[in-house]
Amino acid sequence: MRLRNIPGSREAIAKNHWCIQEPEKIKGNWRQVFGNNHPIHIEIGMGKGRFLMALAKENPLINYIGIEKYSSVLLRALQKMEEEPLENIRFIRMDAESITNIFQKGEVGKIYLNFSDPWPKDRHAKRRLTSRQFFSRYHAILQQEGHVEFKTDNQDLFDFSLEEVKEAGWKLNGHTRDLHQDHVMNKGNIMTEYEERFSAMGNPIFKLIASR
Repeated sequence: MRLRNIPGSREAIAKNHWCIQEPEKIKGNWRQVFGNNHPIHIEIGMGKGRFLMALAKENPLINYIGIEKYSSVLLRALQKMEEEPLENIRFIRMDAESITNIFQKGEVGKIYLNFSDPWPKDRHAKRRLTSRQFFSRYHAILQQEGHVEFKTDNQDLFDFSLEEVKEAGWKLNGHTRDLHQDHVMNKGNIMTEYEERFSAMGNPIFKLIASR
């Protein structure tokens, strides 16, 4: 379970160099934050940041922005960044429903969704990060050639996501129901903390890639 209540976490985040305050004021100007014209990729629900930091180390010519709504979880990522700074990463504490207020059309090249909250109750379906409502938001910020990569160990959420790709009018570029046994889709895969844990339990990992 994610940590959510570390005293003083919001105050620490507000003072941290790596975390952007009032990100809506930067909409359309994110490259100025990084001081270059490199592509911008984002991870929504980035947790403690392990996945994003590994990507940033491997791809110094890509700028990464991690979005996390829980202060106590984000604080863990910021602590890691203090230990090993990476200039091509920034973080935002926010709810993903507001991403169209943060990025302008075509500003983002790729979106990563890793082990997102399944919101299992039907009445909460629109809150799932792979719902048609969220695909509409992704459409509003992605470059034309941009795409979404989604990983989960939740079969029901994955089945739902496959249907939502179609209902949203997107196309499925690839998918697998056992990522670690799929030599094509697993090439270059970076595991998250959750992925390692679920895999060790014998759970298959599902993945899809979708584009407009």
